[in-house]
Amino acid sequence: MATIKDVAKLAGVAVSTASYALNDSKKVSESTLKKVKEAAKQLNYQKNGFASDLKRTKTNTIALILSDLSGPYYSELIKGVQEVTMTNGYDLIACSSIGGDQSTAVKFLKEKRVDGAIILAHNINDEIIRESARAEFPIIVLDRNIEGDFIYQVHVDNQHGGYLATSHLINQGFKDIAYISGPINSHDNKMRYDGYLKALEQHGIRPQSKWKVSGDFTREGGYRATKLLIAQQDLPEAIFYANDEMAIGGLQAFVEKQIKVPSDISIIGFDDIQLSEYINPPLTTIRQPKYEVGALAVHLIFQLLSMEKVDQHYKLSTELVKRASVREK
Repeated sequence: MATIKDVAKLAGVAVSTASYALNDSKKVSESTLKKVKEAAKQLNYQKNGFASDLKRTKTNTIALILSDLSGPYYSELIKGVQEVTMTNGYDLIACSSIGGDQSTAVKFLKEKRVDGAIILAHNINDEIIRESARAEFPIIVLDRNIEGDFIYQVHVDNQHGGYLATSHLINQGFKDIAYISGPINSHDNKMRYDGYLKALEQHGIRPQSKWKVSGDFTREGGYRATKLLIAQQDLPEAIFYANDEMAIGGLQAFVEKQIKVPSDISIIGFDDIQLSEYINPPLTTIRQPKYEVGALAVHLIFQLLSMEKVDQHYKLSTELVKRASVREK
């Protein structure tokens, strides 16, 4: 089994320099970092967070890495992961990817402190995931298309969900339909927007750039994006929010300006979080199987750790949930 000394020798640097590079320290240059990482890859060198250069043992722990631990969307997902994990006698660690490539979540990936990982975090780059995945350390990604050995994908059909949402608004007679988006680097957001565009194109409606605003998947972001639309003094007839949290934030902005939903403007969300049924008016939305996504992802990890064969890609369906926030014909 390769040691850090072997990596340093192959890269032609001191052991201390190799250590800095493997820990992504800014004390080394980009060229040295690249050289050390390449040497580590050639030697299949793997750091261990518990004891450097010692053979890694099982931890009986699964990591769930999320962009944010506080959002209401995550509760059902975490519940699905947690129940299957506990049933198999494992522990679960949930950690945030705040800080991106410098986050504690990335440290868990690089140092293999757990037996497998489920990732729903658009700010961890693909290369880190590819470098981390191993036969004994499978990774399930929930929010991106990424090809690589020992990497598996569980997706919700976000594109069809976006298409369903937009088509529902069009079928109610609306043509001027805005899109409040999530983060630009979110695969889920991109797919929902593609579905929105597909529905518009199918009905001969040209999208307008003034009605595409970023809300960043947060309630505050949805509130700010809606305020921006209101400030233009040229509201669309309807808005498709790329998640329910943003739609709830948007509803607050409309209440403040005494703009009535759905009589003045119709809105639709995505996710079907629990709160969406209880706000006023109850939110029309696209339901995705949050619990099932989490349960399937961790079930796949246990199959892989047992050396069973699984598919690389899984896609779960979405459905339209009609409530009172869209004005019907």
